[in-house]
Formats: sequence, C-alpha cells, structure tokens
Amino acid sequence: MQIAGRDMSTIGKSVLDRRHYIAARNMVRLYEHPVDMFRRYLTGTGTYPTTVRVKTPLSWLDLNLYTPHDVLTVNEIFCRDDYHADAADKVVVDFGSNIGISAAYFLSRGPETFTYLFEPLPANIVKLKENLKRFEGRYKLDEVAVGPEEGEVSFGWEETGRYGGVNAEMANTLTVMCRNSTKVLEDVIAEHGTIDVLKVDIETLEEAVVDAIPLDSARKITKIYVEFTFTHNPLAATHDLRQYGTIAQFTLKGQ
Repeated sequence: MQIAGRDMSTIGKSVLDRRHYIAARNMVRLYEHPVDMFRRYLTGTGTYPTTVRVKTPLSWLDLNLYTPHDVLTVNEIFCRDDYHADAADKVVVDFGSNIGISAAYFLSRGPETFTYLFEPLPANIVKLKENLKRFEGRYKLDEVAVGPEEGEVSFGWEETGRYGGVNAEMANTLTVMCRNSTKVLEDVIAEHGTIDVLKVDIETLEEAVVDAIPLDSARKITKIYVEFTFTHNPLAATHDLRQYGTIAQFTLKGQ
C-alpha cells in the first residue's frame, strides 16, 4: 500500500529507526523552509526543479533538486547524517558523486576540505557542477565510473539519475570509462599521505571495491562509508565495522 507516493511498509520501518528521528529533528534545524521539505519528503509531491537552502557549518547553502528522489538524498546526507564528517576531514574521496549533494555536504564541513569526485553520467555531471559552483577550486571531478578494473564498461541508468551502475540491468545504458579504484586510492594517498573519508555508492560494485583495497592503503583511510550491507568485515585487520540500515561505516582501529 502507498500513501501519496511513499510505501506504507517503508514508513512503518522508519518509525522504528532512531536515525529517522534524528533526521526529523535536523530537518527543522537545518532547512530554511522545513515544512515544505517535510511535505516533499513524506508525499513525494511538489514541482521540480526546486532549490532548497540548508544551514551548514560555513553558511547557508543552496542546492538544486530535480526530482523527489533528490529530496531523499539531501535528507539522508544532511539531516540523517549518513556520511558524518567535520572540519577535521580535509581529504575526501567520493565514488559515485551523483548530482553533487554528498560533495556539497563534505565541502561545507570546513574551508580546508578538498574532494575527489567520480561520476560517469553526463546528466548528473551538469547538475553536479551547478550545485558545486561556490566550491570551485576545492574539488577535482573525474567524469568516469569506478570499479575493480580499468577500461570501457556498460553503465545502466534511470531517469532520476539516483540509481545506476556498471553492468546494471536497466532500460538505459551507455558506454563509459572506468578507473581502477585501487589505483585511484593509491594516487590520492601518494598526494596527501592519508584519506580522511572514502564514500562508496556505485550500485553493484561496492563490495568488490572494498574487498580490493590493499592493506597498506586501508591503513591510511580513516573512515569509509559504503552503501552496502556486509555480512562480514572485509577490512577486519584495519577497521571496525558498524552497519546501520544499508550504510556500512568502517572506522580505522584506534581512532
């Protein structure tokens, strides 16, 4: 059963999840117009594109949203705090940057944060650049997919741009370049010495990318957030694992 675009089973599960109470409190605290965002979030209605203003540690931040799915994304990242970071997190790698909402979150934690972004879908890239205008010079964007192998790959996608991935079985596909995730991490570590936050949301390849992180590189990554449910800890030698919902958080031991 659905009510105004939201599945009743999803709403029922939300009632039992403490993170959604945190999100609701933060929606009131962080959105300039929380009532409008509550309505959009709960009902899936509203006209698009629209602009939402979010309070950040630096200042108010305007984000362009294009579908109700983008409302879910901004709420998960800014209000539910799925990828918690702060001003101490200065080097961030974002695999699957979509329309730039996660990057905007990381970059708005503090003035010294720099992010490495990876997004292959052309429509998302246009929107990402618009959302990150105020952060120009503080991020590097590679318009590629990321995975365990280098080369051309088939990338499946759907109209909202929120869901898609390498070899994903979807109505729309295109051929994109894929960069080897292990080499990407090694290059960033060679440049900065460490990575404070690695975020992995690349539909279909999350587990393979995490499994492929070499031990030497893993020791130099403080926090890893993965949109995947792990049944075991593939980084047990270096990181503690906490699973909340579909988010896996790996924290470097001793941190």
